[in-house]
Amino acid sequence: MQKLPEAGFRLADADTVAVFEIFIKTTPERLWEAITDPKQRARYSFGVETRSDWTSGSSYEASVPGVIDIAAGENIEVERPRRLVQSFDALWSDDVKAAGTSRVTWEIEPVGNDSCRLTVVHDQLPEGANPELYGGWPMILSGLKTLLETGEALTTPGSLRYSGAGEPAA
Repeated sequence: MQKLPEAGFRLADADTVAVFEIFIKTTPERLWEAITDPKQRARYSFGVETRSDWTSGSSYEASVPGVIDIAAGENIEVERPRRLVQSFDALWSDDVKAAGTSRVTWEIEPVGNDSCRLTVVHDQLPEGANPELYGGWPMILSGLKTLLETGEALTTPGSLRYSGAGEPAA
């Protein structure tokens, strides 16, 4: 995989990878915190809290507490606040469990005086991977951008799935 100077990637022909890139008006430290703090993460990631001690070689678990287990894996590389590489074992259905382990890499690069380029590479996906494995990234990253730039949650139906925000008042 070759990173292009302005945006995007050129992939080797045999790669099975999904690449997502977004620019966010924030600092690398605030972006890192939003990725690694379980309560902040839940605000933009379908209500999913991701818990770990965020050290290289440590494990992580992602779930909507008391509702559904989403993923688990290992923090392979941790270079705060610039890079996080994780193994990814999806847990929410038998179909995605059957896909086995893939890898997610978060890369944070400062841009200008007040912004960051966030690149998320979800690779080592099996050929013909179930789109559920990587299809939620655009909404998650849009929710992350919205939260950091406005302080508000994205209100798309997927974003609200487990947050309780879309439930009628009792």
